[in-house]
Amino acid sequence: MSSSATEEGTTTSFLNEVPMGPPDAILGIAQAFRECDNPNKVNVCVGAYRDSEGSPWVLPAVRSAEKILLDSGAKKEYAPIDGDAAYVELALKFAYGSELDMATTAAVQTLSGTGACRIGGEFFGRFLPSDSKKIYVPNPTWGNHVKIFGACGLEVQRYRYYDPKTNGLDLDGMLEDINDMPEGSVILLHACAHNPTGCDPTLEQWKEISNVIQRKNLYVFFDSAYQGFASGDAEKDAAALRLFVSEGHKVVLAQSFAKNFGLYGERCGTLSILCENANQKAAVMSQLKLIIRPMYSSPPIHGSSIVRTVLSDDELRAQYYDECAGMAERIGSMRGLLVDKLKDVGSTHDWSHITSQIGMFAFTGMSKEMVETLTSEYFIFMTLDGRISLAGINDKNVEYIAKAIHAVTDGKSIVAT
Repeated sequence: MSSSATEEGTTTSFLNEVPMGPPDAILGIAQAFRECDNPNKVNVCVGAYRDSEGSPWVLPAVRSAEKILLDSGAKKEYAPIDGDAAYVELALKFAYGSELDMATTAAVQTLSGTGACRIGGEFFGRFLPSDSKKIYVPNPTWGNHVKIFGACGLEVQRYRYYDPKTNGLDLDGMLEDINDMPEGSVILLHACAHNPTGCDPTLEQWKEISNVIQRKNLYVFFDSAYQGFASGDAEKDAAALRLFVSEGHKVVLAQSFAKNFGLYGERCGTLSILCENANQKAAVMSQLKLIIRPMYSSPPIHGSSIVRTVLSDDELRAQYYDECAGMAERIGSMRGLLVDKLKDVGSTHDWSHITSQIGMFAFTGMSKEMVETLTSEYFIFMTLDGRISLAGINDKNVEYIAKAIHAVTDGKSIVAT
């Protein structure tokens, strides 16, 4: 080894100046849970489904699709830059409906919803006019949205969405903020099961939102991570997206199959952009490929092959819909059970907002200090904004969780004053 590689101040010395970065707000909590040795510990942080025994669950339809792929001798060749075209078409029609015109839809396979948001953000960052590179996200939103879009060179702004005074949707504030957005800005909307609040507009409210956005000439970017998982009905969960399309919005859609297919580690998603015509689609596709090629070249194929196999087989598709509905039903039952247990252990708070919310999460209204006490004294691990992943609750731990929540909230407010 040369002396230049061993002495201080050599080619590796810059590593000494690399600062320690902060842990991820969610994955860091999950790591702390794994390192905790208390037998009563509970993880209600990470958004990954667990069965009634608290164990990860692979959908039987997914297992059947994997067996079909194995038996068919599926190869492990590279996918094209834009991914598996058959999978992409099936995935998009799952979201938009069977009448989607693929001839005017630019679409690529992505690394789940995170990758879709990043590719979409990069596209906007490159092609929005220089004086309108703004994207508006709901307050609150998934924490990674702000980091992703900021890294794409977009100016991230927030609009009112959730009212902590009512633990419900702030529709008036939302509409007022949308009306104040500069023309040509991008607005991010959660297609269903808003993360972290679980609070969705009604269809009538979505119509009001659509009208204001259309009047302001904004670009709509939907993030759909929970279709089918929210209500148990994939068609119902696509209602907002399909409404906007029917009203003429040329939307951008980030789509993920992590939650609704349980394909968390497969990184399986799509990004789609509705275009005016085939020529516009061709130009957009060319630029999406130019973004993807130096970033990760081409997507993985295992997860997309599973989704393609399930959605293209009538029997497996029907089985999948039943299994997805079963996951949503268990999550819904945990909402009601948690609220019932809170009453049973003596809580006098109104927890009805938990049962009126939808999807994987409950936005409890608990403060950062309450959450910190839950973790330090009761070993219940959750995000500091008071969000609980209902997937981590089951018949065995719900009473323990309810007693702990009651202990930290008794005599204190769970709504903003």
